[in-house]
Amino acid sequence: MGSVLLVIHLLTAIFLVAVILMQRSSGGALNGLGGGSGANSFLTARGTGNLLTRLTAILATVFFITSISLCLYYKGAERQSKSILDAAPVTQNVPAPSAPAVPDVPAVPTAK
Repeated sequence: MGSVLLVIHLLTAIFLVAVILMQRSSGGALNGLGGGSGANSFLTARGTGNLLTRLTAILATVFFITSISLCLYYKGAERQSKSILDAAPVTQNVPAPSAPAVPDVPAVPTAK
C-alpha cells in the first residue's frame, strides 16, 4: 500500500510541476513549448487558462491528500518495523591490542 501511495504521490508531483509551468505568466513560462498555438488550437485562451487552473487545483489537492496519507501510513508502520540497529549485537568482539615490539638494538648508541 505504501509503494502505491508513493508512486501516486511522485506522479502527482511531476504532473503538478508540468501544469504549473504550462500556465501563462508574465514571462511566458513553457506556454509556447508546443510550437506556438498548438496547445491553444482546440480551446480559447480563456478556456485553456480555466482548464489549467482547475487541473492545478485538483493536482494540488491530490498531492496534499497523498502527503498526509503517506505520513499517517508510515507513522503506523514505524511501530511494526524493526531497525537493523535493534538486531545488532550488544557487545563487540574487539581484539586486545598487542604490546609493541621491543627493539633488540638500543636506540641511543653508547660512548666508549
